[in-house]
Amino acid sequence: MRRRRANRNFRSRAAVVLAAVTGLSLLGGPAEATPPGPGVTGKILWQRTVGDHDLVFREIHLPAGQSTGWHTHDGNLYAVVRKGTLSHFESDCEPDGVYRTGSFVFEPGGATHVHIGRNLGGTEVILDVLYVLPHGAPLSEDAPNPGCPFQ
Repeated sequence: MRRRRANRNFRSRAAVVLAAVTGLSLLGGPAEATPPGPGVTGKILWQRTVGDHDLVFREIHLPAGQSTGWHTHDGNLYAVVRKGTLSHFESDCEPDGVYRTGSFVFEPGGATHVHIGRNLGGTEVILDVLYVLPHGAPLSEDAPNPGCPFQ
């Protein structure tokens, strides 16, 4: 009799745990980051530490139809579009700039400045970018899509 009751208690507990796990899985997890698209590359050309800031000069290539993925920076970014046209979007899904060859691009740092660069054209975009970051900070941090119908 004791053995049957123990088995029943075990099965009841297992059913409760299974129901809880199933219920939690239906709630969904945290939004996933959106990494850069296929073929997007970056090459560091030089970097220096000045005081408590890292200065990093980088060349970025975005093939036609690709994007940087949603991201933020811990510091400011200054860029020039060397080739192509970059479409830049903020987290409200609205474009905040279309930058053609020779255009200057500024991106302020901070976790609240989630943005994406997209190449909506038919030719590669090449950017020359200067990052001014707190010493030791990553170049960028992936962020989840804020709800826009594109990546």
